[in-house]
Amino acid sequence: MESFEEHYEQLQSALQKHMPGKDLSIVEQAIAYAQDKHKEQKRKDGSPYIIHPLACAQIVAEMGLDVDAVLGAILHDCIEDTDASFDEIAKQFGTVTAELVEGVTKLTRANFSSSEEQQMENLRKMFMAMSKDIRVVLIKIADRLHNMRTMQYQTPEKQVKKCRETMDIYAPLAHRLGMQKMKWELEDISLRYLDPAGYEDIMAYLKAHKEQDEAFMRAIQERITNRLTDMGIHGKTYGRIKHVYSIYRKMKQQGKSLEELYDIYAFRVVVDSIPDCYNVLGHVHDLFNLVPGRFKDYISTPKPNMYQSLHTTVIGSQGIPFEVQIRTWEMHQTAEYGIAAHWKYKQGSGAGTEKDFEWVRRLLESQQDTDAEDYVNSLKIDMFDDEVFVFTPKGKIVSLPAGSTPIDFAYAIHSGVGNSMTGAKVNNRIVNIDAALKNGDIVEVITSKTAKGPSRDWLNICQSNQARTKIKQWFKKEKREENIVHGRSSFEGEMKRLLLPLPEKMDEELQKSLLKKLAFDSWDDMYAAIGYGGLTAVKAVGRIRDDINKAAKAYQQNQNVNPLRTMPENEAAKRNRHAVNGVIVEDIDSCMIKFSKCCTPVPGDAIVGFITKGFGVSIHRMDCPNTIGMHDPEQAARWVRVRWDNVEEQPFETTLELDCLTRDGLLLDVAMVMTTARVRVKELSGKDMPGGHSVFTVRFEVKNVAELEDIRNKLLNVRDVLGSRRGKN
Repeated sequence: MESFEEHYEQLQSALQKHMPGKDLSIVEQAIAYAQDKHKEQKRKDGSPYIIHPLACAQIVAEMGLDVDAVLGAILHDCIEDTDASFDEIAKQFGTVTAELVEGVTKLTRANFSSSEEQQMENLRKMFMAMSKDIRVVLIKIADRLHNMRTMQYQTPEKQVKKCRETMDIYAPLAHRLGMQKMKWELEDISLRYLDPAGYEDIMAYLKAHKEQDEAFMRAIQERITNRLTDMGIHGKTYGRIKHVYSIYRKMKQQGKSLEELYDIYAFRVVVDSIPDCYNVLGHVHDLFNLVPGRFKDYISTPKPNMYQSLHTTVIGSQGIPFEVQIRTWEMHQTAEYGIAAHWKYKQGSGAGTEKDFEWVRRLLESQQDTDAEDYVNSLKIDMFDDEVFVFTPKGKIVSLPAGSTPIDFAYAIHSGVGNSMTGAKVNNRIVNIDAALKNGDIVEVITSKTAKGPSRDWLNICQSNQARTKIKQWFKKEKREENIVHGRSSFEGEMKRLLLPLPEKMDEELQKSLLKKLAFDSWDDMYAAIGYGGLTAVKAVGRIRDDINKAAKAYQQNQNVNPLRTMPENEAAKRNRHAVNGVIVEDIDSCMIKFSKCCTPVPGDAIVGFITKGFGVSIHRMDCPNTIGMHDPEQAARWVRVRWDNVEEQPFETTLELDCLTRDGLLLDVAMVMTTARVRVKELSGKDMPGGHSVFTVRFEVKNVAELEDIRNKLLNVRDVLGSRRGKN
């Protein structure tokens, strides 16, 4: 069991080392205050709770932060776990300290409909506070690090849950802040509980090969150190084995055993100046054989977390590859402690420059209009270390997630650029908008004042959460009526799949209860959210499914209470419906069917029927412009629910319009794609437009929307085809 005295002495030692000569009497007052507030509480191992705040404060002090941050760490659990208040802490220790404590405090007293929503709110609050004062998140990471160090006292279920959360959120966050030492420790501890066998295998191997590894590293260090001495360069060389999780990830990614993995060694050369860095690089390449394609210059192009170093991979005389990182002493401090070191160098002048925390604002923007689970998942994408650095035509560096496309680049510049985008150039060549960008690419966005805005397909193409959020915001603002139609179709389809009644067939009180649980004021608001992508139909139905089933069960038990006016149509009745031309019209047993030429629906499309005078039912896609009449009270009765019959497949005509750059041979390339796809083409024509653009119209037969999308993707891969849309026959 850990003792108070032991942790108190360790904290005092850290304070004396990093804050020499400062009056720290207020720290003693904070310790006494926290000790009194937590006096009834114990840790899982039975030790006094005050040990945890002291350990957090020690970690914060070792980062080199100021007295306010240390106070915030000592008091960080007081508001959450004791009767302490913001005003009381502000009065005794200052408003700055109270705000730090408030920023770290979780929202334990709020009511959330799911653990995902609670996690999202906690993270959102942390990022809000972080954008004002970076010390909030540094204290939070210190809090998590000490909890991970004492994870052995938790239950196995809690260990797995907390370690997964650490790997998903806190380790990537530490990386994003440039705090590599903390990131490595968080990852290694998490791996120990998430894959104990894998962790122990690596530790046993490293222990067995310790002498051999140390001999190899000493030999390399001596060669580099001797060369620096001969050249009169002042510096220090370090060698290390890469941390356990890094080795584990390499094994998984490369599909190799530990014995087959060679590049587990890393060396660091720290020198006095930037010219010395490049000078040392030349000597390293002279001493060892360079591995082509493995050199990275993060000095001239720093990472967004301010990390700077030269990275190169070389092979020694023993045929073993290893990485060498070359940096200055200031870069070394930033690499070890990240934003904490930056804070120290800036003398605590604030939360950093606007550029330093641009990514924090992006994370805050991304949580707007976003489902909780999607937001948490997006953090994993936006914070992990896979990045690509590209340039604007004017030479400005733009950092994007790996795999990003010109769409992501356009929205990273400005939402207006993305919304008016019609094409893109990479390195002065026209590319498809779904082309993956590579490090060093020069990207130019082609825009048009007459652009109709983003396509819904872009949501599936873009990689960054920033772009996805801005596209959803455009659809939310510009296409509410269309969103409602899309959302209603998706929601009703999911309800019918589960044999649940539709909203208008439910008791009004039940509807109000369901809407409250969904957090919407009306069904149209929810349909709109599904339509623009802020919520999925599956999640919406999943949140209210149990309530509807309970209401149905109550109705069966008590015939006097009828919460559901009409229960879903049974399967036997559905099977008795007759399909005409592959479509079943609900509530009408048999009628004439025709497919509208304005939108050419095919199986798999969300569809709706319109009763025409003398011609039966006309089938439209839900996103057809003509379905806007569904909201006209005078026409509402003529719109009917329809669905595709799954009994047999038959060909359906549809049309694609392709936006292209004009060039010779393009029509032939399109025809070749259609021939290779083995579809029956009814029409293929092209028309030149002003500005070097052309529009091609392809009318052909497909069996369903999946086949249509497959053909569409193949056409979009043709050079100079910029985009596509469903057209009219």
